[in-house]
Amino acid sequence: MPDALKLLTTRRSFKPAELKEPGPSAAELDTLLTVASRVPDHGKLAPWRFIVFEGEARRAAGEAIARAFRAKYPDAKPEHVEAERERLTRAPLVIAVVSRAAPHAKIPEWEQVLSAGAAAMNLVLAAHALGYAASWITEWYAYDRAALDALGLAPHEKIAGFVHIGRPPGVPEDRPRPPLDEIATRFAR
Repeated sequence: MPDALKLLTTRRSFKPAELKEPGPSAAELDTLLTVASRVPDHGKLAPWRFIVFEGEARRAAGEAIARAFRAKYPDAKPEHVEAERERLTRAPLVIAVVSRAAPHAKIPEWEQVLSAGAAAMNLVLAAHALGYAASWITEWYAYDRAALDALGLAPHEKIAGFVHIGRPPGVPEDRPRPPLDEIATRFAR
């Protein structure tokens, strides 16, 4: 396993369609989900959960996405509907990180949402640590109630992200990152 700083500084996203088979094994999937769940969680609420899309289940979920797309865009061209049907088949494994943030007497919803984001980021980093690549995206169906219902989300749940995981196509090129002097300041009185 690469040392932690090298791991963190070399992580890069790939497009879902670039991610190749084979995907993670069952044991690796358990590791990914275990690491994803080890995040700051004020009040131990577990304000997130995971939906795993693998194998043929990716196609079944794609059918649900395509139905929601057709309902939203009844005049859509068949090739556009087909593209929506294939959304979750672009990578060998897709894990939806579902935010279950809800009103609480002591824990702000915002902290619960951030915890779900941390779970998604841990998932991405765990995939990288295991030698996989990942892409954390949302896309339209993450915000479409009919699609969310079809994917099994409760009315109060939202998608924090769909994390697509597979083998990287090669060595990633880094993109320019913001200079630290543009994104970090020191507080001074």
